[in-house]
Amino acid sequence: MKIVIPGGSGQVGTMLARAFQKRGDEVVVLSRHPQPAPWRTASWDGKYPGAWAHEMDGADAVIHLSGRTVNCRYTPQHRKEILESRTLTTLAVGQAIAAAACPPKVWLNASTATLYRHSIDKPQDEFTGELGGNEPGVPETWGFSVGIGLQWEAALTAIPTPATRKIALRTSMVMSPDKDGVFDVLLGLVRHGLGGTQGPGTQYLSWIHDQDFVRAAQFLIENDEVSGPVNICAPNPIPNQDFMRAIRLANGTQMGLPASKWMLEVGAVFLRTETELILKSRRVLPAVLQQAGFEFIFPEWPSAAQNLVRRWRNLQG
Repeated sequence: MKIVIPGGSGQVGTMLARAFQKRGDEVVVLSRHPQPAPWRTASWDGKYPGAWAHEMDGADAVIHLSGRTVNCRYTPQHRKEILESRTLTTLAVGQAIAAAACPPKVWLNASTATLYRHSIDKPQDEFTGELGGNEPGVPETWGFSVGIGLQWEAALTAIPTPATRKIALRTSMVMSPDKDGVFDVLLGLVRHGLGGTQGPGTQYLSWIHDQDFVRAAQFLIENDEVSGPVNICAPNPIPNQDFMRAIRLANGTQMGLPASKWMLEVGAVFLRTETELILKSRRVLPAVLQQAGFEFIFPEWPSAAQNLVRRWRNLQG
């Protein structure tokens, strides 16, 4: 198969490119700043169809992952960059696919599980989940994130591609042992004695093990019956206090200092980020994946954390 990955030079894109190439697929990564890689890379501006558009012609699948990091303060300039890096690139990919003589059979486009409301009381899936943005008492920035997700998915459906199946990947936090990833940061807190409960601890965290993430992408490419929004997450979201405890146990760490909400707010200012990534309760379930027959290798966080800690240590030598 030929797999084209626009915006695939980051951690998640590299993870997918590595896996697809390992199984013998032809991989092409589109990047604004191409770097030497074991697979083929090509340059694109992420705004308009250019010379890169011919890569879509004859491809079997496209996995579009572009998007400026949300790990920043939501200043007006950053908000503009976050939105346009998602919507303009998605529209450009759609235009290239629509113009292809032999378009790809399937287009997986990144989206976000933060579309769902702040939910502690009940799980949110693709069929009965409630979109967020209007919850009473939550920060305005949370509504901004939901709006970004909605506009992102609207860009995916804006350009007709009748020969190409479309899937919006409503992805939760992808946990891998790679440097500077979410798990690497959390494990670093644990290793330095700071990996206690964050905020109230009752807020849920939706996650997916990196191996299941890759397998889910492969499954969706090969399953012709699935289209539309798909939650990419493990079937067992877990409260923050239990999530952090599992990392401590996997690492053999006895204690971790907790961080209260006000401490997180102050820390977020100094780190130039937002507390939404920690404090919003994401209790999301992968109903579409499971109904389609996908089986998780790591459905429970404690065993996933043990695997990730072991692999992280191996990467450290």
